[in-house]
Amino acid sequence: MSETTAPVTTAASAASVAPAAGRARAARVALRTLTVLLALFYGVASALPKLIAHPSAVVAFDTMGWGSAAMYIIGVLELTGGIALLVPVLSGVAPLALSALMAGAFVVQMSYFDGENAATPLILIVPLALLAWTRRRSNADLVRLVKRRA
Repeated sequence: MSETTAPVTTAASAASVAPAAGRARAARVALRTLTVLLALFYGVASALPKLIAHPSAVVAFDTMGWGSAAMYIIGVLELTGGIALLVPVLSGVAPLALSALMAGAFVVQMSYFDGENAATPLILIVPLALLAWTRRRSNADLVRLVKRRA
């Protein structure tokens, strides 16, 4: 009787492994898609208007009294963060840095613009936190790389 039961148990366990592998692959694809979308958002929709001095960005930074230097610096930080999202060794620290930038953007929206677009940075922190959590192991890789170079 044990001879007939063993193959059934093995087949059942093999069948349960296949859906788990499929879910893991789907999760990896979803995270990669989210990463690319966030990188495109930060590189194109957020940084580009600042870096080309689009009138809407110039007006916003003039309203705050920060001037064009701050506009370019924040644009470069956003572009750098967007690119860093796509670099494997930086993929854990980049969402943390961009989350800090978004926390600052929230404070600025509340302070200078009466909270007009304050929800946007808060909404962006959610997927960034998800990426930071899922890519936390790359932070250890980054630390090892920095220690090795030091």
